[in-house]
Amino acid sequence: MKLALVGATGLVGQEMIEVLEEQKIEITEFIPVASARSVGKEIKLAGQNYKVVSMQEAIDRCPDYALFSAGGGTSKEFAPAFAEKGTVVIDNSSAWRMDPTKKLVVPEVNADVLTKEDKIIANPNCSTIQLVVALNPLHKKYGIKRLVISTYQSFTGTGAKAVAQYQSESRGETMNNTDRAYHHPIYENCLPHCDIFLDNDYTKEEMKLVHETRKIMDAPQIAITATAVRVPVHGGHSESVNVEFHNNIDVEEVKEIMRNEKGIILEDDIHNNVYPMPRYARKKDEVFVGRIRRDESIENGLNMWIVADNLRKGAATNAVQILQHLI
Repeated sequence: MKLALVGATGLVGQEMIEVLEEQKIEITEFIPVASARSVGKEIKLAGQNYKVVSMQEAIDRCPDYALFSAGGGTSKEFAPAFAEKGTVVIDNSSAWRMDPTKKLVVPEVNADVLTKEDKIIANPNCSTIQLVVALNPLHKKYGIKRLVISTYQSFTGTGAKAVAQYQSESRGETMNNTDRAYHHPIYENCLPHCDIFLDNDYTKEEMKLVHETRKIMDAPQIAITATAVRVPVHGGHSESVNVEFHNNIDVEEVKEIMRNEKGIILEDDIHNNVYPMPRYARKKDEVFVGRIRRDESIENGLNMWIVADNLRKGAATNAVQILQHLI
């Protein structure tokens, strides 16, 4: 199998390499791609060194699959060129997610929608992935009517620039505005501002949760509202989710469903202070669920806490799982 990795030197690209190694994906030819200034640098995969090549060289080598994690503009420009060569592109940017002609896939939820005709496949937003993994089995059982989502998202989700800002602030250093990822400090602070603000006063990240969740779960009727917050956590997104169902729920049955669902680890033992935390989800591929309890203010309401490593299941792992499904 010939595999290209576009954005091989980035945070998610490096995570993808780790996941490929851990999953022992058999690759006969690995083609790392990065920006022009990185061409010629060496990337290591499974003990072997590979030189970073240009985008055009990677396209000309006609890989079977290409994992993309290099931003929406790059994906829009180059993913079709790969697809024209017969390459199946799995794209981690937001470029194709809401395109009605492209599939938006979380393997545990909707891998069955994929066909051999799909040449560009979208990897969802990190916060959406962990949400739908936890909610889809409950939607099948009880029918979700409404979701109220509050996210607590690691600054690593913004990329290397945000990591540099956090590290600089933690050392008490000042930064130029051009070097900052955020308008305000992230160290010892919370920013209710993930991505840009839209005309409806929600952020783009908040609306991704709305639109992507409906598309992946094939449930356009679910009412969804969200508040997304960037927090000073070095890896891992957390979500407080309030769910209103159409049908009666049983909390113990909900826990049993979570306990038996593939890709989910139930951590819900409040008597022993067991609940999901991003610190312990780092470098893990599963979605962690806990603090499951009835919402006593409404009929058929439930509160739950969902945690996952945003660079793993929220990005790299999900993309590699799509690749595994295709293989």
